This record gives sequence, C-alpha cells and structure tokens, in this order.
Amino acid sequence: MNPATTNNVEIRKYKHPTGGWGSLKSLIRKARGEGLLMSGIWSTLLKQNKPDGYMCVSCSWAKPAEPRPFEFCENGAKATIWDQTKRRCGPEFFAAHPVKELLDWPDHDLEKQGRLLEPMRYNEVTDKYERVPWETAFSDIGAQLRKLDPKSVVFYTSGRASLEASFMYQLFARIYGSGNLPDSSNMCHESTSVGLPESIGSPVGTVQLEDFSHCDLMFFFGHNTGVSAPRLLHPIEEARQRGIPVITFNPLPERGLKRFKNPQSPVEMLSPGAGTKMCSDFFQIRSGGDIAAMTGIAKAVLALDDATKKVGAPRVLDTAFIEEHTDGFGAFEAYLRRTPWEKIESRSGIARADLEHVAEVYSKASAVIGNYGMGLTQHRHGTENVHMLCNLLLMRGNIGKPGAGVSPLRGHSNVQGQRTVGISEKPELVPLDKFAAFYKFEPPREKGRDTVETCEGIIDGSVKAFIGLGGNFVRAVPETGLVEEAWRHLRLHVQIATKLNRSHLIPGAVTYLLPCLSRIEKDLQKAGEQHVSMEDSTACTHGSFGYRPPAGPNLLSEPRIVAELAKATVEGKSSVPWDEWVADYSRVRDEIERCYPDHFEDFNKRFLVPGGFHRDIKASKRVWQTPNKKANFKPPTMLETDPDIDVSRSDVLTLITIRSNDQFNTTIYGYRDRLRGINGTRMVVLMNEDDIRRMGLHEGQMISLESAADDGVPRRVSGLRVTTYSIPRGDCAGYYPELNPLIPLWHRAEKAHVPAAKSVPVRIAI
Repeated sequence: MNPATTNNVEIRKYKHPTGGWGSLKSLIRKARGEGLLMSGIWSTLLKQNKPDGYMCVSCSWAKPAEPRPFEFCENGAKATIWDQTKRRCGPEFFAAHPVKELLDWPDHDLEKQGRLLEPMRYNEVTDKYERVPWETAFSDIGAQLRKLDPKSVVFYTSGRASLEASFMYQLFARIYGSGNLPDSSNMCHESTSVGLPESIGSPVGTVQLEDFSHCDLMFFFGHNTGVSAPRLLHPIEEARQRGIPVITFNPLPERGLKRFKNPQSPVEMLSPGAGTKMCSDFFQIRSGGDIAAMTGIAKAVLALDDATKKVGAPRVLDTAFIEEHTDGFGAFEAYLRRTPWEKIESRSGIARADLEHVAEVYSKASAVIGNYGMGLTQHRHGTENVHMLCNLLLMRGNIGKPGAGVSPLRGHSNVQGQRTVGISEKPELVPLDKFAAFYKFEPPREKGRDTVETCEGIIDGSVKAFIGLGGNFVRAVPETGLVEEAWRHLRLHVQIATKLNRSHLIPGAVTYLLPCLSRIEKDLQKAGEQHVSMEDSTACTHGSFGYRPPAGPNLLSEPRIVAELAKATVEGKSSVPWDEWVADYSRVRDEIERCYPDHFEDFNKRFLVPGGFHRDIKASKRVWQTPNKKANFKPPTMLETDPDIDVSRSDVLTLITIRSNDQFNTTIYGYRDRLRGINGTRMVVLMNEDDIRRMGLHEGQMISLESAADDGVPRRVSGLRVTTYSIPRGDCAGYYPELNPLIPLWHRAEKAHVPAAKSVPVRIAI
C-alpha cells in the first residue's frame, strides 16, 4: 500500500483557534474538490441536524430541539460533502482497475473515486469486480450462507446504520443461527458498556444536552473535542462565558479545548481576538496515567474532607448520598489512603500541587460533568478508567442530578443506538425470549464473537464468512497484517457500502460489494418516502429525513438489502414479514417498540418531535440497576492502565494513535491536519524533543516504527517522518488507521476487549 502522503509536506505550528476562518476555508476547499462548490450542497447543510432534516453521518453528538441556523460543524460538513460528492465509482472504474492495483492506493484515494452505483462480484480470473443484477447477488449470497455453519459467519455493523436497519439485521443473523454480531463499539467504547453497568447500572452515560447549561464544572479526560465532536464546543464555549471551569487531561494539547472562535457568530468572526479560552486548566498527562491522576484528585478531596471534619465545617464528601445510594466506599477510601503521592505523580506525570488544585476546584462545584473519550477506554485497564471516573463523581454525588453526570463521548452517529436494538454478541443484553415468541424462531443462546474474537477466528480459520453492514473493518482493527493475510481464506465476503475502501479489496472465495443509499438521500418504498432514526451520544433518539436525490438509480436502502438477503437465506424460518417492513419502516419501529417498550414507547410519534426523546436511563434518576441496587465504588487494582507492556527500557516508546481533523474514523477526507499544523502527509510520528535528541534523531528524519511487544510477530510501519511535538517524554503519537499494524491483537482491554490503541509499545528503526 502506498504511503498516505503527498509531494507537498509542510509542518508548521497552528496558532489559530478551532473554528474561525480556518473552518470556513476548509469547507470551501472540500466542496470545490468534490465538484460541489456551486451546487445545492449549502442548502443541504442547512438541513443537517435539524428537526425536519437528516442526522449527521459522522459523529453522534446531540441534535437540539431548538437548533442554531447552522447546526453543523466543520467535520460534519466535510462528511456530508464527502458523502454527496459528484464523483461516481461505477462498473467502468472497476473494469479499468484490477484489485491488485487498487490495493496500492491509499485510503483517501479509494474513497475519492465517489459513490458506488451497482452491485458487483469479484472475479478471481480477471482480478476485477464485475457488475451483477441484484437478484443474482441476493440469490448467490443466500445459497453460499446456507452451505455454512451459522456459527462460522460474522455479521458486522459499523456505527452508521439506522435503528431500523440494525434491528432487521440482527434479527436476520439470529434467524440464520448466528450470534456473531460485533460492531464498531467493540473497538472504542466497549469499556464504557462494561464499566458503567458495574458502577452505576447503566451501559450509557447519564448526561443530557440540557445538563451542560446547568453544570458549574466540566472535566475532560482523553478526548479531542475539536475533531471528534466539534458541536460540543458550543456548550463548552457558553459555559466558559459563564465563568465555569473546564479542566482537561490529555497527552496532547489539542486546539479544540484550547481556543475556539464560533463560525456562527459574526461578532466573533470579525473580532481580532484569539477566540474563547476553552480550558481553565490543562494538564498534560502521560499516556495511561488517568487512573493515577484521578486517584490523586480523589485522594486530595478526601484530605479536604478530613480537614472539614476536624473543624466541624460542612463536609466535602456528599456523605448523605454515599450512605443512601452507594456501596464500597470503605474499600475505596482505604485504597486512596494507602496509595503514595510519589507513585501518583510518577505515573500520571502531574505534580501533586496541580492535582490538589483540581480537587480544590472540584470541592467547590455543585454540579459536575465528567466527559471522556477513547483516551480512557482504549487501554488494558480501560474499564477501570471508567470505574475511576465514576468513583470521583460519586464522592460528591455528581450522578443523577441536574447539571451533573458521567458523559462518554461516543463516536459514530448511531453506534450507541445499534446496541439498544440488538446489535450485540452478548445474549444477556438482548430480549431473545421476545424474539422467539414474536417471530416464531429459536435464536442462538450462546455468546457470539466480538470484534477481536472475529479477528482471532479469521486468523485461525474458524470464521468462514463475513457480512459487513458499512465500515472498513480490515483497516479499523489491530493486527492488520495477520488479518489481511488470513482474510483471503474466507468462503464468503459481503460488504454493504456507499464508497470504496480497502476492506472491499481483500476478496474471499466469493465476494460481493453491494451499494446502498446514504441517509441523506430520499428513500422511496412501496408505502412512499421513508424515514429512519438514530440514537445520539446522550441516549436521545431522533428522526432522520432524506433530502437529496439518490446518487444512482440502482441503489437500494440498507433495510431493503437486509430484507432481500434474509429472504434469500432464511425464507420460511420465521414469521418476520420482510416485504411489509421494507414497504413501511414505521412497522419496523412498531416492532422495536414491542421488543423494547421501556425505551421506545410511542416510538412513531415521539421520534418526529423536535429534540427527539430520551431513553429511560434509570441512573440519571438515582435508580441503580446493579445487582445490589446501589452505585458502586470500585477501587482500581493498580495505577498502571497497561500492565501487559514494558516501556521501561530506554529504546521503547508508548504510541498513542490519533485522528486528524481531516478524517472521521477510517474515512480520510484529505491530508490537512490543520489544527496540528501537519499538511500534505499522514506519515508522521509525533515525538517529544528530548526523546528525539536522546535517540540521536532529528526533525524530518524518515524512520520506521516496530512493535516492541516481543511476542515473535513482526509488526512494522515504515516511511514515518520524525516530528517534534508537545507530548510527554516517553510517549509518541501517530495516525489511525495507518499505525494499526503495530497493535497486537492480544493487547486489549481485559474485560471489554477494546484494542489498547492509546498505549502501544514501539521501537524506532532506522
């Protein structure tokens, strides 16, 4: 694969705020590049995240009931422009390019070819994809599936598919006999889905959009808000303008939580100032130092409480809340008292005085939101990171009241909602008895494969077929080299997609590429124009209304493709009326409500209401759905978040994989990471200047990174440019997915199996 770089590399520190004129210039450049500068794309963007419009196809941040005139961010607009490009990737393209050639193309260049138009089957003889009729594709895929053991077949879902498509897809898989339903959350926030239920009895966060207007302190741990959820910058800016402290812990000083200039405010845009200062305090934490930092804050809070007890002042701890609502505080208190400050400072990289300052600020706040991203979840002890943040919030009763709570900032636009409607490899999370009774089939009851277990099965040959509802699985997963090599031994490989990506170019014995509508496009079925729904990061469900004409006349919707595959594979094995559901998606929503009545009461009425409707999250009401009916303090086993790796040697660095502000997950919009000042390339390794000097390197030197896992598996990425950056000594950073080949499959969260992509042991090779 050719490196993701250009001939015009320029690296220069970016000194401007997030947003501002830089965002506007970036969107104009993207629109011009996709042939949309003088098109109707700008009126389309006015519909983005509006009550009568479509949900953004990238991040999952909340869609307000009373939107701003421009309710989209730079990255969300890029996603729409990229999705609605005028470029087309039809049969003529595939006739001109064999797969062997395309395998050398970088990710950006593949997707740049535009929208897929026709169903295609890979021909091994010609090494090309060739057009086939839809009927032929469905019939052959169904025939191939019927030959296989269902337990050897994986049904993967990216975070983009709607609630309707996801519900139908998981039913299809279960009727077929497979419980292998991994999704993209296995690679990012599964540590949340495992950790939060153990702490507070909810698999999702407790914060709603309105809470940001009522909080008096925000924490941010391990989240690059300016890239991953830029619309969240608006409530942060509003909070800062109210004088609310925002305290951030991150290994890299990302621009989004440093300075912001609101592109929707003419006054701000025309003012000469640097924009709003988004952080009251920023602490540059070592990779994996979050448990230590939160331990230090909690230890200092406990000391403040000790001091108040001595003088008879009001307590710092919310003792009434702890007594009534929690369990395990005694063990947690003992952990804090016995953990020495020296170890806390050493592991976190933050001075005791700084952590005591944070505790002082926290002790004076009455409504605190704890926001976090994959900087907490993508570690060996990622689940304990989640526990520790909950511990910190529980100390002062900051869960289950207005303006307070735990706020996991999810990634893709419906990744959380898919889990809500049955996309899960864990049978205990799915209403299997209802499925059996309602649809007259017996679903498999054993645990299915998650994403990492799917990779293991592909490598050892026990997985025989892979059906992908969106996504770029091969690029997204760790251990890329072994996975790609073994992928070619699959008996069946099917991808449902809007654009070409590398996963489509690794064929099995039988391989199909099925093009689908985008949610931005009108979806006409027998009952008329159809709409779909998504759940955002705050557990609020919204409608999404297609607005643009389809990219091509032969595209089918995701629900239609799922239904046709099911009819070709499991016809007569259940009572599911596939054709009726596809004709009218409101019938699918009725079935979702029937299977999940607590979350989807009056689904078809409420999802059309501006602002949508919230799931019934009991923890937000201080009802704890844990085995002991309490919120649980859970002390960590150690300060170290990644005990399976040894980075104590002088030649080993800890790699943090990061995203550019010119990408969303594996989708690469371009080579301008404006907010970090890196233009023209993605092949960089960001290093502390002391490490560069200590290792005898120099700025701009081309090197390779090798895995330092020492497990006998060679892992190497070459052609990386040494780049000086503000990052803790001993840490380095580089882009996802280019550096995924360096992550061992076994280096993952202990309970959640999330790849530990924020703490990868590597060596420099010259």
